[in-house]
Amino acid sequence: MVNTGEERGNRKLDHLRLFRQCYKACNSLEDIHLVHQALPEVDWKDIDLSCRWLGKSLAAPFIINAITGGPPETKKINAALARAARETGIALAVGAQRAAIENKAWADSFYIARQENPDGIILANLGAGNTLEAAREAVAMLAADGLQVHLNAAQELAMPEGDRSFRGWLDNIRVMSANLEVPVIAKEVGFGISRETAQQLVAAGVRIIDVGGCGGTDFVAIENKRRGKPLEVLQDWGLTTAVSLIEVKSLAEPPELVATGGINSALDAAKALALGAKIVGAAGHFLNILLERGEKALIAEIQAWQEDLRRILLLTGCITPAELSHRPVVITGKTREWLQGIKRR
Repeated sequence: MVNTGEERGNRKLDHLRLFRQCYKACNSLEDIHLVHQALPEVDWKDIDLSCRWLGKSLAAPFIINAITGGPPETKKINAALARAARETGIALAVGAQRAAIENKAWADSFYIARQENPDGIILANLGAGNTLEAAREAVAMLAADGLQVHLNAAQELAMPEGDRSFRGWLDNIRVMSANLEVPVIAKEVGFGISRETAQQLVAAGVRIIDVGGCGGTDFVAIENKRRGKPLEVLQDWGLTTAVSLIEVKSLAEPPELVATGGINSALDAAKALALGAKIVGAAGHFLNILLERGEKALIAEIQAWQEDLRRILLLTGCITPAELSHRPVVITGKTREWLQGIKRR
């Protein structure tokens, strides 16, 4: 369906207004248990949270994930998020940029992120239904280090004015992966990535997947509130973050993984890293702190995550976050049931 710039802008403001009301508490990471090591043989001062990603250094393997941009009201939000990312040394992704491609006056609400954080890792963001030309414009708008190509079929189906044809998405992703000068990160928006989808994406040239599992901001719930009459069939749809990580990691040659979807603490982040993620992100959790308590509180929260991750690394006998993926985990609950019960043909 055709969406005007004004409709896209209004929808973005609706999302900001409703996201706190539409949050799924379960990401299934409560089913993942790290194993305490009583003799860690680790010195606190040797623990190093830093990592290299997309050709740059991060102070810790965290990203403030795609949130907003477009209408003038969103500019100050992206500015504050960019400053928080700069001060804590983590990455940042902006929200979908289609609105600014259609309405050039809104480009500044996205570019402000690069102005406030000139040397940091910043990701552009577009839907998979866009062209290579649009992708290049989105990347250039931010001098971005990578492009998130979001997969939001479930959200579109719940959206009264949403798309109903998704044919050609994979071809678009293949063309972007082959022709953009920056990496493409295929990203679900909250309904998870299956093994089969990951296989398709890898075959199309994607080398980084953000699983975007159920457990965070619920865009079907948001669209249900916008439409008035709930679309009940999709209310519990999708794969959780824990299941998605395990599904994608089970490939013979898995891509690099970004874990998002209801990440609310450093412990959640550590569990995601233990399941094979390289980078862990949150959107709703960080945005809620910014809007409720301000920029300084957001910076303090990210710093607290960094300190808590150091504690978890020490108690699992790790020096770096990457080592967590080589430590034992115990899987219980519905995630274990999923792994035992799934039948593939």
